[in-house]
Amino acid sequence: MHDHKERTMTHSVNRRGMLKGSAMALAAAPFAGSVKAAVPAGQDGFQYEITRTEEEWRTQLGEYDFNILRMGATEDQGASPLWDDYREGSYTCKGCDLPVYTGNWRVETKKKWLFFRQSEPNSLLMNIDWPASANKNPAFAIFTSIEVHCRRCASHMGHILLIEEQVLHCINGASLNFTPEAA
Repeated sequence: MHDHKERTMTHSVNRRGMLKGSAMALAAAPFAGSVKAAVPAGQDGFQYEITRTEEEWRTQLGEYDFNILRMGATEDQGASPLWDDYREGSYTCKGCDLPVYTGNWRVETKKKWLFFRQSEPNSLLMNIDWPASANKNPAFAIFTSIEVHCRRCASHMGHILLIEEQVLHCINGASLNFTPEAA
C-alpha cells in the first residue's frame, strides 16, 4: 500500500494578487506591440486540420495579418475597426473561417481591443504564452498569459486575461472576419 500525501501549493494567489498582476499586465500592454507568442502558429506539435506553407499563409493573409495570426503578434491598441463595433453578428477565424465568437458574448470596455466572455464551443485551443524575458528574469513570469488560437488552423487570436474583475478573451480584430446579423 502506498501512503498518499496531499499536495499543497507552496504559495497562494488571492484575488488582490490576481488583480494586481492583471493591472501590471495591462500597464505593460501598450509596450506589447512587438511581443510575439512563444510558439509560432502550427509549430506546437498538434495536428491541425488546415495547414499551409509559410508562403501560402503570407499570400492569403498579407504581412500585417500574417504577423498576428501566424507569428502571434499583438495588434496596436485601437488598430482594429471592430474594437468599438458592438453589432450582433458572428466572428470567424480569418485563417480558415471557423466560427469562433458571436456578438452576444462581446463585452464593452474602453481598452480598444475586442473582448468576449467565451468562444463558440470547440473552436479554440489554449497555450501558455511566456514572455521571452521570463527565462532570464523570473520576475517577468507575472506577465505569463493564456494564449488562444484556432483549433482548426492554429491562427493566433489573442489571450485570456482578467479585465475589470472578469475573465475575458482579449482578441485581435485582425484575427477575425465579422459578419453582421441580418436585420
